[in-house]
Amino acid sequence: MHFELPRYAAPDFLTEQLAKAPDARLIPVDIAGVAPDQFHANTIFPEYFKLDGVWHLAVESRMDCVTVAVPEPETKWKLEVKEFRRLALGDLVVVGRTEDASEGIFVHVDGFRGESTGADVFAFRTGRSRETSYSRDYDRLYELLRHEKDNGHVVWVLGPATVFDSDSRSAFVSLINKGYVHAVFGGNALATHDMEGSFFRTALGQDIYTQVSQPNGHYHHLDVINAARRAGSLKALRQTGKIAGGVVDACLAHDIPLILAGSIRDDGPLPGVIADVYAAQDAMRVEVRKATTVLGLATQLHSIATGNMTPSYRMVNGQLRPVYIYSVDVSEFAVNKLRDRGTLEVTSIVTNIQDFLVNLERNLP
Repeated sequence: MHFELPRYAAPDFLTEQLAKAPDARLIPVDIAGVAPDQFHANTIFPEYFKLDGVWHLAVESRMDCVTVAVPEPETKWKLEVKEFRRLALGDLVVVGRTEDASEGIFVHVDGFRGESTGADVFAFRTGRSRETSYSRDYDRLYELLRHEKDNGHVVWVLGPATVFDSDSRSAFVSLINKGYVHAVFGGNALATHDMEGSFFRTALGQDIYTQVSQPNGHYHHLDVINAARRAGSLKALRQTGKIAGGVVDACLAHDIPLILAGSIRDDGPLPGVIADVYAAQDAMRVEVRKATTVLGLATQLHSIATGNMTPSYRMVNGQLRPVYIYSVDVSEFAVNKLRDRGTLEVTSIVTNIQDFLVNLERNLP
């Protein structure tokens, strides 16, 4: 099966609805970090704004942010989507709460959907649960990742369960070595327990192959953190040879961004964990702005955070293409929570994360 990206169908700006629409209203920011009243909040979909009679696309977007119009000599206007905290005095913010062009704002939700499937309005088993058959989802994901390996930017968001099992840990390392991983997001625990696997063959004190708790195993992750802090950095710790064979080791070997966002519950933390949540958000945004596929595995909060930063589209080589988002967890609640928080285009797979990674690695060359 040959994978092809769906073509984007842009709006027809000659229709009466769009041609006769007024220009969008712009109001300057009068308090830094505060949007004007009636600001337009961005969605995950492609959005167009009419300025001086011309429709402009917000090329880079992010849900729940605001659109700032920046005057430019050649195109007259450039659009920038900003978080509230980055709004500066004088920024011209688009205002309006409609999305049908009546206020010069048009949200295009059907750009990648193509023709209707003809599905019944009423049907059984339309949700995603442990009873769902995911065979077709796996096949599509295999084809997608084969395409993305050389043509996209794949961001993985990993919970520590990824490295609690020897087979899933090895499978993900293999995916890194094969070139299917372009960035990794996680927390202090992901890196800590991955390196614990190299130091002691345990994760949270349990053998990562037999799951048998080891004597004094509850010290293992703390000893790893202490060793890393003594070394001063994960790169310096890697030079000792003590973390060979794990996810951190593979990321460092292949120069893959490993962005570890801190938490109030962290032990240590490891050197390199970003304690400032907004600094962590900014670091994650660097990779999200390039992401064409995002996979969130066994981490509800990090997956929601990443999903909220990720629009449903990306401009690549002058063409709009979809961004694919997957949420994989053994808990139905966890995968559905991402959709409930606004990431409507997510594909959910309810399964054990160890089985998912092993199956994935075996089917990717």
